[in-house]
Order: sequence, then structure tokens, then C-alpha cells
Amino acid sequence: MRRQLTTLFALAGLTFGSQPLAAQQVAREYVEEIRTLADNAAVSAAMRLAEEHDDWALERLIELTEIPAPPFMEEARGERFAELLLEAGADSVWTDREGNVIGLRRGRSGARTIGFGGHLDTVFPEGTDVTIRQVGDTLFAPGVGDDTRGLVVVLSALRAMEEADVRTDGDILFVGVVGEEGLGDLRGMKHLYREGGLRPDVWIDVDGGGLARIVSMGLGSVRYRVTFKGPGGHSWGAFGTANPAHAMSRAVRYFQDVADTLTRSGTKTSYNVGRIGGGTSVNSVPFESWMEVDMRALSPASLDRIEEVFLAAMDRALEEENGLRREGRPLTVDKDRIGLRPSGEMADDAPLVQRALASTAYFGIEGELARSSTDSNVPIALGVPAVTIGRGGVGANGHAPDEYWINRDAYLAVQRAILLVVAEAKLAGPIS
Repeated sequence: MRRQLTTLFALAGLTFGSQPLAAQQVAREYVEEIRTLADNAAVSAAMRLAEEHDDWALERLIELTEIPAPPFMEEARGERFAELLLEAGADSVWTDREGNVIGLRRGRSGARTIGFGGHLDTVFPEGTDVTIRQVGDTLFAPGVGDDTRGLVVVLSALRAMEEADVRTDGDILFVGVVGEEGLGDLRGMKHLYREGGLRPDVWIDVDGGGLARIVSMGLGSVRYRVTFKGPGGHSWGAFGTANPAHAMSRAVRYFQDVADTLTRSGTKTSYNVGRIGGGTSVNSVPFESWMEVDMRALSPASLDRIEEVFLAAMDRALEEENGLRREGRPLTVDKDRIGLRPSGEMADDAPLVQRALASTAYFGIEGELARSSTDSNVPIALGVPAVTIGRGGVGANGHAPDEYWINRDAYLAVQRAILLVVAEAKLAGPIS
């Protein structure tokens, strides 16, 4: 291997890199488990193959990045991802009703199912140029890292495990998930974990950069599109008609007056009016004005409270603007909830979190537990063990047209993923 996977595990005073084990809060039993797993002949061979397949992985990254996958339009990329799952060795591959692409690798008993995935969609709208531009060792393209590289980690792990004949006790689902970005509202994950859905017993997600950051806590959010509607008319001739823009302005002010007091103390809560629109000209009373609003909170109770305040502000603004009208019909308001991402968190000592930390520490890297909004939000909120791990390499400018990614020791992310996934699925014992 390009890098020796022989991190020292002297349990009397264990250190990884420059950080002591205690600082990482990794229990020794999980360190031992990961070390033993890495020493297994088949797993060791899979990790070696992950490095040897590095050029193949880079080719797949370029190929998949150049297949557009705007929100709600992931089909073309999903079709190619499905073909690659079959080529990599999945026992069966299918696309569910929501558009998730799923490859099953059967385990010896199938008593437990591990979900391992990345998201198919990008934030970029239809028509965005997603052609890779390479400058030296740097790849530039919208979505090259987030989360196309995550999909490649999933494919690479499957291929390496298959070629090394790593047999597990539990089933593993290798998944390309739809609807993670923007108004997708985690629709792919909500479908997987719906009542009667596949509902894997554990979820391991690949999203975000590097290796150190491990998302074990889900940041909840709620999003609304609010539209005030009225008859509209000429700014002079229809003066006195209730004005949707005026009502919306009142609504923002009333909301912020209370929301500001809610966000100055206690667990962190945020709010943001991100987009506004409406109207036809400067000399026309608009027939509608709309805004899109995002609210987030660490605490589910805090999120419920700020949502309640928001809705009350909309109703108050509507009532007051209608009270000022001199002619015409009253305004109406549509309050459409366009996003709900549940919150929750894993305990630091949960087995999956400990295995994620231990498999990261194996490479001399101290894992950092973090909170974010990812596909893992859905299972975490349901009490299902879930973490989101990084895609490796070096990259930046996610969600921007000049996003870039560098294939610097990126195979380590695949090796770490193999350790974590197999640790959860368990190596299959000999056939009796």
C-alpha cells in the first residue's frame, strides 16, 4: 500500500497521530474490534484493492459528475449508477418509486440490514454546465464533491469487497439517494424509512469533505413558502386595494420582532427570509407577493416554537392589511410548508458512533463529532443508528459553480468506509 495501515494500538497508552485516545472518547473494545477486522485477510485485501482501484474511481467520478442531476431530475445519473452497482458486484439492483437506486449485497443470515449511501442530486438547476475542467490534479465542476464523490466511495467499497470476497452476516444496501438537496426535503430517505419501507437497521451516509468530521447529530429545519394574494391593479387607479407586498412586509417585521427574542438565549435557533418575489411593475399593486423562509434549531421544541411564532405573524399581517383596505376584495394567504427535516442526535457512546471514531482513528486521524443537516437526519430522528462520514480527498466551494476536488489520498475514505460498514454488518463465520 502507498501508506502502511499499521497504526500502533498500544492499549496501555494508546495514541493516534498526536492525539490521545481519551480525547477521542473511543472505547478500547471498538479500537480492538477495528484492528482485528483490518487484520482479517479478506478485509485487508479489500482495503488494498480500494487503493489499487484509485484510477478507476477517478474515472467514475468524472463520468458521474458530467451526468446532470438537478433537484427532482436525478433519473439519468441514477440509471448509470444502477449499471455501475451491477458491474461492481451487487446481487440485485432496482430503483424504488421515489427514485432511489438500490443495490443489495446479500449477507449470510440477512438478519440485519446495513444501509450505505450517498445522494444522487446536486443543488444546481437544469442547464448548468457540469463539464469537468482539470487543472493539474484539481477537478473543477459543479457537484464534483457534493455528492458525486460520495457515490463513488459507495461504488468503490462495493467493488473492493466483492473482488476480495468479503462475506458479511448482514445484508448491505448500497444506495444512491434522491432528494437530499434544497427542496428535495430528504424525500429519498423519508421513502426508505416510511412505514412499510426498507428501513435499514443502520444507516451510514457519505457526504461532506475529508475524513475527520463524523456527523452524529441531525440539525432540524422547517421551510415555508408564503404567498399573499389580492386583486392587484394600477398603483393610482386601484389605490386603497389591499396590497400583498405591504402585508408581506408587515409579516416579516412581526415575525422578526418575536423570533429575535427566541434566538438570543437557550439552544441555538435560526431564521432566514431567503427569497422574495412578486409584482409586475413599479406602478402596479401586486396581485401576489411571496417569500421562502428557513428556520432551524438544535431542539425540536425550539423548532416547533419558532414555527408557531412564524405562522402567527403571517395571520396577524394578513388581518391588519385587510383592515386598511378601502375597496376590493380582501387578501388571502397560502402558508405552504415546503420542507421539514427532523432533528435528533446519537449518543457519543453508541456502538455505531464508536465504530466510526475507531475506524477513523485507525488511520491516525482524530474523529470530530458534528451536527449537520444530511440524509442521516431521518433515521436519527426515528431512533435508528446513523452517521454521515466524509468522502475523502481535498475539496471546497460546495454548492458553488467553482466547486473543486483533489484526489489526494482519497482511497483512505473508501478504506475507512469498508471498515465501518463491515464492522456493522459483521464478518460471516464459516459455513457449518
